[in-house]
Amino acid sequence: MPQPGALDLRLVRDETVARLAAAGVPDPVVDTELLIGHVLGLSRGGVQARLVMGGRFSEADAATLEPLVERRVRREPLQHLTGRAPFRSLELAVGPGVFVPRPETEQVTQLAIDALRVATEPEPIAIDLGSGSGAIALAMATEVPHARVWAVENSPEAFPWTRRNVDEVGAPNLELVFGDLATALPELDGRAAVVISNPPYVPAAEIPRDAEVRLHDPETALYGGADGLDVVRVLSKRALELLHPGGVLVIEHAETQPAPIAAILTADGWRAVAHHRDLTGRDRATTAVR
Repeated sequence: MPQPGALDLRLVRDETVARLAAAGVPDPVVDTELLIGHVLGLSRGGVQARLVMGGRFSEADAATLEPLVERRVRREPLQHLTGRAPFRSLELAVGPGVFVPRPETEQVTQLAIDALRVATEPEPIAIDLGSGSGAIALAMATEVPHARVWAVENSPEAFPWTRRNVDEVGAPNLELVFGDLATALPELDGRAAVVISNPPYVPAAEIPRDAEVRLHDPETALYGGADGLDVVRVLSKRALELLHPGGVLVIEHAETQPAPIAAILTADGWRAVAHHRDLTGRDRATTAVR
């Protein structure tokens, strides 16, 4: 028997989808089902199963859902509402002050993981410069457990999130450092097998169109100077110092930036500069060899 006052779950889902779509949310169905799942303690698949079975939604659950929907209508990131962001096999804590990891970064991270797996050292060293939520570093540490991984972050707002995720995941082979990527870890100079970074690379004049990015991602994680490549220039020089001969640098960037990044790396003396496409066919990562 339905509970008194309970609502039809499909009706709640459909009405919420319509509200998010009207607000311009890019994936209103996905976001709605994830928000409902957050309220009910279910995965998206669990929500879909309940929809098929004619599930109900209590008035108390509806009262919990409503302010979350209102915030999403105002284009607050979904991950800020749930407090979690999936990344490869991990689920990370995120919120205001830290860059929300993106699906495309999962592919970029694979390049670093592949390089670590073929490294000849018994315990290859990997360094994630500008770690943010810790997504890249934690993926490397958990998926290549024989590697030794360092995560470097210098934002006072982001670092507590990095620390929280490192503590929650509990990778024993990962060290977290608060420091500037330009000068961090001098004790590892000439020893790293892999250096990876998803640096700020948006040109200062190119304001992102998506409200979630424009209003909620930290500016220090977005903007990289006039051409977007100020941090890349620093990264190129620092990674040359950190990597041993044959070590690999991996950089995530915008699809318009492969050529200028290749020019920077080549001028600094990197070898085997190569660009890598994401699943949509866009050049979103560059690798180079020390």
